[in-house]
Amino acid sequence: MKQQRFYYLIKVQYLGYRLHGWQRQPGLKTVEGLVKKTLKFVLGDKRFKILGSSRTDAMVSAHESAFELFTDHEPLENIADFMVVFNKNLPPDIRVLSINEVDAGFNIIQHPKKKEYLYLFSFGRKSHPFAAPLMATFLEKLDIDLMMEGAKLFEGKHSFHNFCTKPTPHTIVEREIEICEIQPNQEITASFFPERSFLLRVTGTGFLRNQIRLIMGCLVQLGRGEFSLEDIEKSLDPKVKMPMTYIAPGSGLILNKVDFEI
Repeated sequence: MKQQRFYYLIKVQYLGYRLHGWQRQPGLKTVEGLVKKTLKFVLGDKRFKILGSSRTDAMVSAHESAFELFTDHEPLENIADFMVVFNKNLPPDIRVLSINEVDAGFNIIQHPKKKEYLYLFSFGRKSHPFAAPLMATFLEKLDIDLMMEGAKLFEGKHSFHNFCTKPTPHTIVEREIEICEIQPNQEITASFFPERSFLLRVTGTGFLRNQIRLIMGCLVQLGRGEFSLEDIEKSLDPKVKMPMTYIAPGSGLILNKVDFEI
């Protein structure tokens, strides 16, 4: 007899500063590892597995991320009560935002979705240490107006072969970015943030490994005067090999939201 399976889409947020990314790794604290550990306690003897919508790197945070929970034999009895118990037992730097039942046709990896990333940064002087978990600080002076102009060059459909860590021959490097812009940061604020800070906003349907951080690194090099706008245009030419080597620090990157078409 075929066992019945139940499916849930769970939205979460987490502070990544002490964590080694999403994916479970032996001996390291990861989001997936802590979520699984908590679920084993909360669900008891119930069989389950989880599948994340995307992986984040060490120190990267998420204002809104998602994973799918599969349970066998029986459904969650009361989703609202389960969410309260789940949050109560998760560590304080991980929180469940919502739980919704989905059907077997939903696939969190393949289902159409849009992601928005933010990269918070300041420059010119060292920031308050309390800002370190959420914001990168570049001590040198940066030409922010030029960086704003450079960010717009990444919009549209391009070959991002130079903005990917360890691509394989099967990696699809052509991706489309809907929005890529730098603007003053008014979205995430705190009393200990510098008086002026900025954010890079990038939205699209899918990104390559380290793509956002490599784009940010390229824009920092543009702001330093090490790159030109023409260099960025050239780096997006599929015929030009010009691999980016400066990966911006992970602590400034935030997965801001994930929208699914359901």
